[in-house]
Amino acid sequence: MQASLRFTGLGLLFLLASCGGAGVPEREKQQDTEPRAVKVVVVTLFEIGEDTGDRAGEFQLWKERRTFDEVLPFHGYKDLHYNSEDGLLVMVTGIGTARSAAATMAVGMDPRFDLSKAYWLTAGIAGIDPEDATVGSAAWAEYLVDGDLGHHIDAREIPEDWPFGYFPRYTTRPFDPKKPEPSGEMFRLNPGLTEWAYQLTKDIELPDDPSVQHERDLYTEHPNAQGRPKVIKGDHIAALTFWHGALLNDWANRLVEYWTDGKGNMVTSGMEDTGSYLSVSWLDKIERADKDR
Repeated sequence: MQASLRFTGLGLLFLLASCGGAGVPEREKQQDTEPRAVKVVVVTLFEIGEDTGDRAGEFQLWKERRTFDEVLPFHGYKDLHYNSEDGLLVMVTGIGTARSAAATMAVGMDPRFDLSKAYWLTAGIAGIDPEDATVGSAAWAEYLVDGDLGHHIDAREIPEDWPFGYFPRYTTRPFDPKKPEPSGEMFRLNPGLTEWAYQLTKDIELPDDPSVQHERDLYTEHPNAQGRPKVIKGDHIAALTFWHGALLNDWANRLVEYWTDGKGNMVTSGMEDTGSYLSVSWLDKIERADKDR
């Protein structure tokens, strides 16, 4: 459907050109033929209610605190916002891996943009491991692990020596030592870029909200959960089911450790990141994006 719409648009442009472009301002013709150079794509995942003036989701503060000279129609979850001076493009994918993958691919294939040298920044909320940090912290990830791809047996029916009922595809038990090569279960981002971003931001004093102190007080055995928010490095697990509790937190940590050969540490959990990154990596193959950015 998207390809058909693109070809329809090209046919319309050809018709206007054949008619001499009468009545079409030069600036508009230029915008239609020259892709907008994008330096940074900010990928947000959801919004609550309106884009401004109510309870903020992930996009609203970008809308209220930045200037955008163009709002571009987009046949996805929400329209795209572009700042030509900064080369900043902000998108909202919608919740879930399918939406994030589809929206990212649609933007990447959109002829209105040149994304070949753009940096991609996922700016979304996440759960955080109380062993590592507290509410309000920000984490730069090097590894993304997918927590959905696998098998699930109800815990009441698993063998007694199994710690969990979840186990990866192409294995016969949780954390099978005969680990297959990852085929969507794990992605490693550009480690140099992750480290650069962390060094650039690690000393920033993050804002703190006293109203969440009661949440921190619950974690009496987790000192890092009771401290102030900070910028850290930590890896990410993406799964479509909201999970809670110490047992599943242990599962997530061990799964990240499993797929990264012990190099990764699960710090944050979300839903969409593996989908959007997979789209960027495939766009990289056709030189529409750079996965190392």
